[in-house]
Amino acid sequence: MEGGRQVANFGAGPAKLPRSVLLEAQKELVDYKGLGISVLEMSHRTSDFTKILNTAENLLRELLNIPENYKVMFLQGGGSGQFSAVPLNLIGLKEGRHADYVVTGAWSAKAAKEAEKYAKVNIVHPKLGTYTNIPDPSTWNLNPDASYVYYCANETVHGVEFDFVPDVKGAVLVCDMSSNFLSRPVDVSKFGVIFAGAQKNVGCAGVTVVIVREDLLGFALKECPVVLDYKTQAMNGSLYNTPPCYSIYIMGLVLEWIKNNGGAAAMDKLSLIKSRMIYDIIDKSSGFYVCPVEKKNRSRMNVPFRIGSIKGDEALEKKFLEKAVELNMISLKGHRSVGGIRASLYNAVTVEDVQKLATFMRSFMQMHQS
Repeated sequence: MEGGRQVANFGAGPAKLPRSVLLEAQKELVDYKGLGISVLEMSHRTSDFTKILNTAENLLRELLNIPENYKVMFLQGGGSGQFSAVPLNLIGLKEGRHADYVVTGAWSAKAAKEAEKYAKVNIVHPKLGTYTNIPDPSTWNLNPDASYVYYCANETVHGVEFDFVPDVKGAVLVCDMSSNFLSRPVDVSKFGVIFAGAQKNVGCAGVTVVIVREDLLGFALKECPVVLDYKTQAMNGSLYNTPPCYSIYIMGLVLEWIKNNGGAAAMDKLSLIKSRMIYDIIDKSSGFYVCPVEKKNRSRMNVPFRIGSIKGDEALEKKFLEKAVELNMISLKGHRSVGGIRASLYNAVTVEDVQKLATFMRSFMQMHQS
């Protein structure tokens, strides 16, 4: 494996994993710690798997300083599964079945649409024409009767990120942190529910972390599928049904890697260094590269941009992507719904990877700028 092709992977998720984690997984794949079997074959009811599960939970609790009155669960269904699970578990907190949603991009829009099946959804600000900024919280119209307030901390498609935790006046705050989870420290005590798909910053596809304050358990609607019921999953320690065992194992390795590399604070510092390198080139390119997002709301994780103009020159963008692949830089194509280019700079993407991209962006601009 060491002699294989080395690429810089800027994929939006599933995304790059730390090389040391891949090598460790490779080493343990066939014979896990001398047991003679792989984690892929291991029963989830064994003491060996319990250790893997407990290690992942303990590392998460340590890295995020999760208070004792919060349950940590490792579930299936991805972030999209939680778009349903959140209203099904929380809408019953108040009789009126109201929920407040902040919609700042594709993923919070999908979450709000899904919640409409179970709740009376209030979008707390006027509908945005484009997803390029976060509406000023002082203009939000929060419903005091809402069971919860929902937002997405980082919009992967549109590259919009909250650099603050909204003040929701004591309401239950729910956050989709799928694409910036563990990329910076977070005060978990400000939230009722945090969820995150692992496949961007903390692991591979298949497992979703759900962190729930204990007093919010037990309010699921009777029609809530049992696998989505937080109380059932919490009381069974994520083992109500067979969990995504191997994904949890990989996540444990990544969490250990994050811990050994300075934790969430160090990841935050690196995220700023990496994202600034790319935004600086965009901002100094005299309009050759254009990022549509307002500067104060730009994401450290996902940097979307067009080439040639705000609308993008598709021929130039195609050339950029082809040349990038030639130079062993992959997955830079923007999301199909918005086009253009997108560089995702998650925890495992190195400063060297980003320097390589920055160098290429400069040379491409010099070659094609008129």
